[in-house]
Amino acid sequence: MKFLKVRDTAIHYRAEGLGAGKPVIAFINSLGTDLRIWDAVIEELGGAYAYVLHDKRGHGLSGTGAPPYSIEAHADDLIALLDHLRVERAIIWGLSVGGLIAQAVHDRRSDLVKALVLSNTAHKIGAPDMWNARIDTILANGLSGMVDAIMERWFTPPFRTDDNALYAGCRAMLVRQPVDGYCGTCAAIRDADYTEAAGRIAAPTLCVVGDQDGSTSPDLVKSLAALVPGSAFAEIPGCGHIPCVEQPAAYSAAVGAFLKSLPEQ
Repeated sequence: MKFLKVRDTAIHYRAEGLGAGKPVIAFINSLGTDLRIWDAVIEELGGAYAYVLHDKRGHGLSGTGAPPYSIEAHADDLIALLDHLRVERAIIWGLSVGGLIAQAVHDRRSDLVKALVLSNTAHKIGAPDMWNARIDTILANGLSGMVDAIMERWFTPPFRTDDNALYAGCRAMLVRQPVDGYCGTCAAIRDADYTEAAGRIAAPTLCVVGDQDGSTSPDLVKSLAALVPGSAFAEIPGCGHIPCVEQPAAYSAAVGAFLKSLPEQ
């Protein structure tokens, strides 16, 4: 296990294949998940890329720090990690809140960004009242009471079956996230609006979504794509909000085609 002290907390990370001259992909997880959600995507993409993964503060094995957070604080954590690893440019691939963080990385350090994959995300996600209600409920009752509702937004009905061990594992992963960290990131999403910043994105960008995403609908992700100059859009069939878990082969193929179109430098 590897950790980096960033300001007031320790960030858990994993790095694979750095230093071999390969393009670097830096993954950013969704709300309520940890870096293991990318394992199947890495298997699909294989050894053509180097990889940097981390648990956002307040998630997985990373420290909680001092919530509530901002999207910019999450972005600064990744920037510090990439600087620590001496990664000068990377493909920043963010899922859900990770996509907001990816936009923030570009806004703060565009020199680090070779390309963006903005997955199941938007320039602004949800209304403040919705996030405040979720925070209040979880702080009062914990995450366990909201698992079923969250799973309905994350995954399609065929995936949400009692005999699907992977689905059971995803439920366990969500419930085991630190409540303060989860709610701290809910506050970051609540306060984030990258509508103007999206129009300033200069890096090659793919916006991608599952066709049955219950959290960030295809129409919402298309609205982000419309804001980002020259961006591409892809939709993954038979898939909800977490395509790296539910449809890793189709997801990796769609994003992989975009990655192969990028200039080498």
